[in-house]
Amino acid sequence: MLQEGSCSVSSPLKLFSMMSASPSLGSSHSWLKELKSEERGLYLIHLLLTCANQVADCNLENANATLEQISMLASPDGDTMQRIAAYFTEALADRILKAWPGLHKALNSTRMVMVSEEILVQKLFFELFPFLKVAYILTNQAIVEAMEGEKMIHIIDLNAAEPAQWIALLQVLSTRPEGPPHLRITSVHPKKEVLDQIARRLIEEAEKLDIPFQFNPVVSKLENLEFEKLHVKTGEALAISSILQLHTLLALDDETMKRKSPLLSKPSNGTHLQRFHPMNQTSLGDLFEKDTRSLESTSSSPASITIESFLNALWRLSPKVMVVTEQDSNHNGSTLMDRLLEALYSYAALFDCLESTVPRTSLERLRVEKMLFGEEIKNIIACEGLERKERHEKLDKWFMRLDFTRFGHVPLSYFGRLQARRFLQSCGCGGYKMKEENGCVVIYWQDRSLFSISAWRAMK
Repeated sequence: MLQEGSCSVSSPLKLFSMMSASPSLGSSHSWLKELKSEERGLYLIHLLLTCANQVADCNLENANATLEQISMLASPDGDTMQRIAAYFTEALADRILKAWPGLHKALNSTRMVMVSEEILVQKLFFELFPFLKVAYILTNQAIVEAMEGEKMIHIIDLNAAEPAQWIALLQVLSTRPEGPPHLRITSVHPKKEVLDQIARRLIEEAEKLDIPFQFNPVVSKLENLEFEKLHVKTGEALAISSILQLHTLLALDDETMKRKSPLLSKPSNGTHLQRFHPMNQTSLGDLFEKDTRSLESTSSSPASITIESFLNALWRLSPKVMVVTEQDSNHNGSTLMDRLLEALYSYAALFDCLESTVPRTSLERLRVEKMLFGEEIKNIIACEGLERKERHEKLDKWFMRLDFTRFGHVPLSYFGRLQARRFLQSCGCGGYKMKEENGCVVIYWQDRSLFSISAWRAMK
């Protein structure tokens, strides 16, 4: 759980603006171990960016030498920058290995994640960070307000991972002056074992509270979802909850666009990427600003076909409210450097959250960093095409898509935001911040936005 009491808000993020102070690559390795923490952090960032350019340019000999330098400084149980560097190094190495599919498959042939481990790491993320709890508070309050007076309520959960959200909602609905409604929850998840566990918990809670309740499990990946299995019925008031799910559909969008444009379908060896500027000339902050401007200036359709068709299918269900929670980051850039720059910023913030609230020796922390963040980083950096699922985007992009598919924005209520803010303050760490932006909520670590929550309804 989050530690109570004082909380350090010093962050490795400040290192990114100091990159001009980093040493050159041409020196001997002998001095690396003698670097102080801040110097080491600066140099690790420098090395990671250099290695990314070498990988993109298929300069494997230099990339190998840079990876060797990074390995002398990085550590999965060290300080924040050492931990980050360990997982970004693994991701860059994995990208190199994908050039030899046989070797890559052989090295990963025995690697598998048990369902029990997947459930455990999701639970640890829920416990160690406040992000999901804030999302649950705001989602539930939006549903309660939209469903006032309704007697038959159907909720579609596109991310059935944690029963705590719906247990809390059951408890709120049980106290309604007019009595509890008949509640049906349809949960979507690719693993039957996860749905079975959630079903048991929710059915037990509903029986204890004497609420008429039905649970409809749908075993499916989101991209393969058959909407008729949701069993939406006339006369039900419908709500939809999507927590950290919609971004995964953007991989299908990418493939659709490639099939439509032969030029886009050509495999990229990364040689078109910008060259890495020496750190005595250009800071990472300057590169990031340039990267952001280029992304914002790129003209693109507000919704590509796959995400548009999925959102249109949700719109046709006529939900009274749909609450969307997504990572608020630009991890869907077209080039390796685009993604690595943004990922360094956002994962530095996430790792720093744990550095400030959980001991370095914590096994729970190590599991979350390795099994959750490490795998996300690897997917963002090492994968392309359908394989790259972690395509996180900023709130303004989701605004465009949802508006384009005839969803109307519903401002989150003052009472919901008040509940969420009080909870965040109770965590005992000043690094977490919550801001209201155009009727939505964005959760920050220090000055870095990490997650957004927004509410919508189907416009006629």
